[in-house]
Amino acid sequence: MVSLENAITISSKAKLKIEELKKNAQIEDNNNYFLRVSVVGGGCSGLSYKLDFDDQLKPKDQVFEFEDIKIVTDLKSFLYLVNTELDFSDGLNGKGFYFNNPNASRTCGCGDSFAV
Repeated sequence: MVSLENAITISSKAKLKIEELKKNAQIEDNNNYFLRVSVVGGGCSGLSYKLDFDDQLKPKDQVFEFEDIKIVTDLKSFLYLVNTELDFSDGLNGKGFYFNNPNASRTCGCGDSFAV
């Protein structure tokens, strides 16, 4: 497990939404499932975030636990995500998950992609 000083964290709003999504997927009671956070190529700024539930750990995965939510990322993605916070907005300016990533040098207008 990586130290919390470099962790990926989750806001309280994002935590509630993740718990709701786990319940909707009927995996809320299955502790084998975790939130996988990845960075993939694509989007108007070059890199995009990807979120999914997963139950298979890979050898170089980085594992975090934040307020009872287990977060896993592959090592390559982690290098882009150090000290990033996952948040959720349900406001008029856009609904969904977004990342407060101090490593991003620029982001696109929709907030779905970034560059370093």
